Amino acid sequence: MAVSSLNNKSLIVHGPILEYILEENAYPKEHEQLKELREITVKKYEKYVMNVPVDEAQFLSMLLKIMNAKKTMEIGVFTGYSLLATALALPDDGQITAIDLDIEAYETGLPFIQKAGVEHKINFIQSDAFVVLNDLINGEEKSSFDFIFVDAQKEDNMKFHEKVMELVKMGGIIAYDNTLWLGSVAYKQHEYEKHSEMPESVWRNRDYVIRFNSFLASNPQIESSLLSIGDGLTLCRRLY
Repeated sequence: MAVSSLNNKSLIVHGPILEYILEENAYPKEHEQLKELREITVKKYEKYVMNVPVDEAQFLSMLLKIMNAKKTMEIGVFTGYSLLATALALPDDGQITAIDLDIEAYETGLPFIQKAGVEHKINFIQSDAFVVLNDLINGEEKSSFDFIFVDAQKEDNMKFHEKVMELVKMGGIIAYDNTLWLGSVAYKQHEYEKHSEMPESVWRNRDYVIRFNSFLASNPQIESSLLSIGDGLTLCRRLY
């Protein structure tokens, strides 16, 4: 779930500040096909939009370029906004392994990926992610990925971390989306009624996110930073 699932109203960044960031910085430089994909996704899925916000996608794009990343993975694709942003950031011979069970959502974004001329960089796999991850680990893909983006079921993040740590290079980056979980991680459970604008599912799953954040913060295998962009983005650099 991204901040855009609440009509682009962030519960983390003050409204006027977020509007300024989007209107004055992010939207003016948004790639044409990304803009088209964002608009069709909002039109088709209305309030259930699970793409990353525009400013977060642009941050990740810059990060990938700074890293000179060539081989990446995305777990949880939806209509492919972050996937397209990644494909546009990678060099022409870059590779993205994209995994999601929902091929219908991916096919919503596919025409825009094709129009942008980057489909050749993407290997979309319709599958349970753990099946694919196990196949990669058992193959010859250990420690081969520059960057892995995880935006899937939050209750599975701990299990995802165990798998992707085997696949990312030493010094590579794993990025976890939604680690502020609409800001609910900062509130107490009894404050639910004060924040009725949050879907009940947010409160139901917040403990998974809180436990995972604590795990990352104390994990000696990684260097991590939790950023207050979008719905919270945690970057993890593999140390060993």
